[in-house]
Amino acid sequence: MKKTEPKPADEIPASTGEATPAAEEVTDFQAEAARFKDLALRAQADLDNYRKRAIRDKEDSIRYANSSLLEKLLPVLDNFELGLEAARSAPDTASIVQGMAMVEKQLQDFLKSQGVEAIPAEGEVFDPARHEAVAQEHSAVPEGHVVRLLRKGYKLKDRLLRASSVTVSKGAAE
Repeated sequence: MKKTEPKPADEIPASTGEATPAAEEVTDFQAEAARFKDLALRAQADLDNYRKRAIRDKEDSIRYANSSLLEKLLPVLDNFELGLEAARSAPDTASIVQGMAMVEKQLQDFLKSQGVEAIPAEGEVFDPARHEAVAQEHSAVPEGHVVRLLRKGYKLKDRLLRASSVTVSKGAAE
């Protein structure tokens, strides 16, 4: 091994306050490394956000997969309820009414098991997010409240399947 001897003072370059080309190069490399580190961190954050969004979208797809089927079933339920009301008002139809009531209960239980709930309407404050105003009329019911339900509305868990069609009160007639 060869030992290096210290250089005499007159051989050491004097500091002029200016950066040497090697020092400038190191500074440039450090700045570039910092820039690439920032880009890598941003890319990692974007990837994490994408993964979270993909998981959330998949959960929503699973959660609401049956919504189109259930939406198509609602008019069938409406017509069934109308038929049940007609059968109740006809004489000598007790056994038919009883059978139809059992089927209605099965339909209601099925919808409930799927997360479908009827939206309350009559007497409620009109809410355009849940109710569809078809008409307005003067009534003893306070203004802005639902007077009459024309067609039931339903929601699937926290999502609206169909808005309730309602008549809204204008307040008492003057």
